[in-house]
Formats: sequence, structure tokens, C-alpha cells
Amino acid sequence: MLSTHLELPGLIAAGENEQTEFKRSFDREAVETLSAFANTHGGTLVIGVDDNGAVKGLEIGKETLQNWNNTIKQACSPSILPESSIISYEGKKVALLFIPEYPVKPVSCKGKYFKRFNNANYRMTITEIADLHLKTFNTSWDHYPDPHHTLAGVSLDKVNEFITRANKNRSLPLDDPPLTVLRKYELLQGHDQITNACYLLFTDAETMHTAVDLGRLSSETSIKDSLTVRSDIFSSVINILEFLRKHINKGYVISGAAQRTERWDYPLDALREIVINMIVHRDYTHASESVIKIFDDHIEFYNPGILLGGLSIRQLLSGSYTSTIRNKQIAALFKEAGLIERYGSGIKRILNSFADYDLPPPLFEEIQEGFRVTVTCTTQKTTQKTTTKEQLLKLLQENPRITRSELAVQLSKSESTVKEHLAQLKAQGRLKRIGSDRSGCWQVIVYDE
Repeated sequence: MLSTHLELPGLIAAGENEQTEFKRSFDREAVETLSAFANTHGGTLVIGVDDNGAVKGLEIGKETLQNWNNTIKQACSPSILPESSIISYEGKKVALLFIPEYPVKPVSCKGKYFKRFNNANYRMTITEIADLHLKTFNTSWDHYPDPHHTLAGVSLDKVNEFITRANKNRSLPLDDPPLTVLRKYELLQGHDQITNACYLLFTDAETMHTAVDLGRLSSETSIKDSLTVRSDIFSSVINILEFLRKHINKGYVISGAAQRTERWDYPLDALREIVINMIVHRDYTHASESVIKIFDDHIEFYNPGILLGGLSIRQLLSGSYTSTIRNKQIAALFKEAGLIERYGSGIKRILNSFADYDLPPPLFEEIQEGFRVTVTCTTQKTTQKTTTKEQLLKLLQENPRITRSELAVQLSKSESTVKEHLAQLKAQGRLKRIGSDRSGCWQVIVYDE
């Protein structure tokens, strides 16, 4: 209610933000701001105050508010009508116009659509307008009927594969035939009309709608290998992960005497989570394709579609947000298939996996109406430390009786550093001391050239 917005000193002290704006006078931009408030979280427009918070006051006549209201109603569709009040402050008159978040969005202003972000109005893209409209009716693009494809283009064998996968995670198994299952999940509507999600999930043929371009590059212009995946989106996850494993390195970590465990350049569970997020949250109405570039020391994942609901990168990383799902049917089927644990937890698992791997956290960016995640497989510190240990093992392999001081000279390290590396290698089971410190020798347990 407007009464909660009448504390003008507090509004002025807080300054302009997502729900407050100051205007010296009522004009076209004032109406745009009210429409932006209606499309976001509501807000108060303070007229008679400049951008710096200085109270300038207004000349208010008997018909002023009525004229403003008429202008707002005529400019906006659907029509919005703010709660208004005129108050006196510091001997001057100031107008406050409060508009709540409108229940049916988006609201246009002279045929244009605006949203509020921080302390400014931004014109919405076609995709944002469509997403906001679908969100208003608690639905999503993938739930709508596919006007270009029919049930004949859906593989019922793939639906059966989904049923088998889903039954591994369900307490009550699905025992219905494929068409019944499609209807249960509203993937088949009316007179056997498939939804957009149904086609993407179970298409019987390759399709450009799901295309993902993958490349292994040594530089931005030098491509070693490439692949374009155009399968149904369940298969896309498998095909993308196979390409990633093909082009990232695998080493070994010593977990005990003469025992080795595999260690990939990147945590595979985190890469899998990134790929699934790409597939589920992609804007399939966008003309561009998803792109994955694998370089020697990093991988870039680009996906069409920015974050929804005004979500910022900072909120995404902090976890302090409510998950907004672009493709509700796709997300629901991926969750049923056990590919999603719970909504909104994927980013946290990715960050934890990279932290456990002792790798830098991924970089998340909004770029070119899309979202990019960049992961790095090593740091200079890690590389140098690993190289020193391997050089140390090589020297010990060549001369088991070499002294610590001699090792320090050949490695250009201090004796204390060499002592630390030797202790770590012994603890890892990669190195063993035979005999006394003075007359004994070293035995390399596991060493890979």
C-alpha cells in the first residue's frame, strides 16, 4: 500500500534503487519507470526531487494527478493506475506514485516493454517479453504445442528408455505404455498434439533445434577436432560428455603403496552438471546454438539465454535465490530420469567439486544474450609443484644415493623445500627410504615417465 512508502526522508536517504526513482517533473520517462516497476517488483516514483535527492518541489493544480493518471492509462497496456499522494516536505510539494507488481505481465509503455534493474530502466528483449508472459501464467515455452512436428516424429523406443531410467528412481514404477506416459506428463495434448518439450526430448531424427557445436582447439583459430550434436536432448548429454572425455587428460594419483586412482583434468561430475544445466536451461527459441570450446588449459561453455527473473551472477553464486526454470517440462523429465537431484542446487555442487579438486572456481558470465561458464584445469602454482616432484623422482630413479643437498642444487631449490617434497612423496607411498639417512638409499615405488 502507498502508506508504507510515505516516509520521504527515508526514501531520499536510501537513494534511487530497484524500487525507488526520483524525477524532477512528470514526463515520458516517468511513465516508463512506472511500467518497469509493474514488470518487476513494484516501486515508488518520487516527483519533485532531482537525481541527487535534492527536493525541488512541484506546482500542483487541482487536475494535475487526474491528468497524470489519464496519461499513464493511455500509455500503458494493460492499463495501470498508481496510488498517488501529494505531501509537503521542507515547505515544498512532492508527489509520490506507487505501483505494485502487476499480476498480468508484461505491461507495455507506448508499445515498448521495460524492466527495472538496480536504479535504471532497461528495454526488454523479445525473449524476455515472452518469458515474462509465460511466467505470468505459470507455464513455459516448452509446454506449448509444437506447430511444426507431429507424433510421427517421436521415438516411442526412446520414451520406453526414459521409463526404464525413471523407474530406477521411483518408489511407484511407471507401468503404462509410452503414449499414456506422454499424456501423464502433458507432453501429448488434445488430439495427439506433441509439445515443444516432447519433440526435443524424444525426437526420432537429428534436428537443428538441439544443435550443440563442440571443438577441441589449440588456439581461437586452430581447430584439432570438432563435432556438432543434433540428437534428442537426453542423448545430447551422453554425446557431449563423450567428446569432453575424449579431449581432456587423465592422470593418476597415488592413494597408497603401488596403488593409483584416476584423476581427470577436471572433476567429471562438475562437467556433467554444467552440461545438464546447458541442456535444461537453454533458450531454444534463440537463433544461435550452444557452443563448447576445449582448450589446452580451459573449457568454455556458451548457451543461448540469460538468467531469468532478474537473477544476478552474485545471487547465483551465493545460492540466495529461488530457482526460476525456463523449460519446466524438460526440467521435470530430467529430474524424473535422475539427471537432476533438486532444482537450484547445481551451481553449488559445481563450485564444491572444483574446490575439492583444488582448482579455481568456474567463471560465470552473461554475454551476447547468453550465458558462459569457463573452467580452468590448473594453476601456475599447481603446475610448478607437480613438475618439481616429477623431476625429483626422476633424479632419485637415476641415482638412489643422491644427497639432499645435491638434489637442492640440481633442482635450484632450497634444502628445506626438497625435504618437504621428499616427505610428501613418502607419505603418498611413491618413495621409500632403505637403510639409514647416512648410508642408505632411495627406492622409487611408482614413477611414470
